[in-house]
Amino acid sequence: MSMMMEEVNERDPLTFAIIGAAMEVHRELGHGFLESVYQEAMETELNLRGIPWVAQVELPIVYKGVCMSKYFIPDLICFNSVVVELKAIKALTSSDEAQLINYLKAARIERGLLFNFGSPRLEQRRRIFTPK
Repeated sequence: MSMMMEEVNERDPLTFAIIGAAMEVHRELGHGFLESVYQEAMETELNLRGIPWVAQVELPIVYKGVCMSKYFIPDLICFNSVVVELKAIKALTSSDEAQLINYLKAARIERGLLFNFGSPRLEQRRRIFTPK
């Protein structure tokens, strides 16, 4: 294990555990499947690793104390404290990262992970959002 991975593990073992699960899914399946296949595989891998998760939770958007009729639905929330968004596209874009930030805002959760299983190498982004 590299020094960088050890530092991430010590600083944030929860996201480290989720990243490990995503790496295993990508190692087993490779790239080229639909996002729904990776979603199911991630759920299975998280279960195998004893990582608690919920899928497709409706997150309300609140504007000036009023709950809007629209909502966000992230792919997963793990450990009740990490939003996980999955993609199966050619490459991640700034729009994908903005989507994750919006989910963090709506969920009032600080940590988020964005994974792209659509490229030959697993792409990942870890984002922190601290509300004002």
